[in-house]
Amino acid sequence: MTVLLYPNPLKDTDLSVTCQAARLLDSYGVRVLLPSGLDPDAVCQQAKSLPMEQALAEADQVITIGGDGTLLRAAEQCLEAGKPLLGINLGRIGFLATCETDEMPQKLKRLAQGDYHLEPRTLLRVEKNGDAWSASALNDVVLYGKSRLHPMDYSVYCDGVFVCRYRSDGMIAATPTGSTAYSLSAGGPILDAAAPVFVLNAICPHSPRQIPMVFSATRRVTVVAESANRDDILVSADSRVSCALAPGDEVDIYLAKTQLQLAAFDRAEQFRAIETKLMRR
Repeated sequence: MTVLLYPNPLKDTDLSVTCQAARLLDSYGVRVLLPSGLDPDAVCQQAKSLPMEQALAEADQVITIGGDGTLLRAAEQCLEAGKPLLGINLGRIGFLATCETDEMPQKLKRLAQGDYHLEPRTLLRVEKNGDAWSASALNDVVLYGKSRLHPMDYSVYCDGVFVCRYRSDGMIAATPTGSTAYSLSAGGPILDAAAPVFVLNAICPHSPRQIPMVFSATRRVTVVAESANRDDILVSADSRVSCALAPGDEVDIYLAKTQLQLAAFDRAEQFRAIETKLMRR
């Protein structure tokens, strides 16, 4: 097995956790790769530093070292390369980066022995005005007012049929994976990561009757920024890429055709994370 370590230097500032992971993997007979720019001698003498594209091509597995944000940044590249991900958590919660530092000896050994399974996670695809702009999101697609000084009006359609109109600070379309992130803090439900659905949730809606809605994965949801809005609206995917919607613009949101594979050691990894990292807080 060949593993690419993908550390976040802002989290693992001295690369000590990366060093520990590299040494453990090497002791288990795993070939270790690092992205160019990291000195292999400072991490593991047996590790090889390669340009990211080449390292991804040679790796069987990618391990991020940081928080959920680090895993989200690596997800797009891993998706394109068809490589599974495992996250070592150095963040505050780590719903996606499910390997804690004290679990590294046990879980990395199981990884090296092939004692794990791949858990597919669905992504959302968002398109502006047909295909003027598009992006993918593992967690969520978020629409919000550019100025954030006043609420905006949004009309929602499902497969071309009008559903409802929201006046709110914004809208969140979340995957089952992302249902424990921003959507949860806005009062949305926790979705089973294996369920073929996604949720649409308003941020601080004016009406208490405007509740979250769960849509089948087969649906195509269109959100229209009402022409009466006083300002542009921004739409972002996983807080990484964004574009502006002028009043009257619209976005289509639907499930992407491809899925990201996460390495997991429990059959219900998501619920173990909910119990240990959310319920006990």
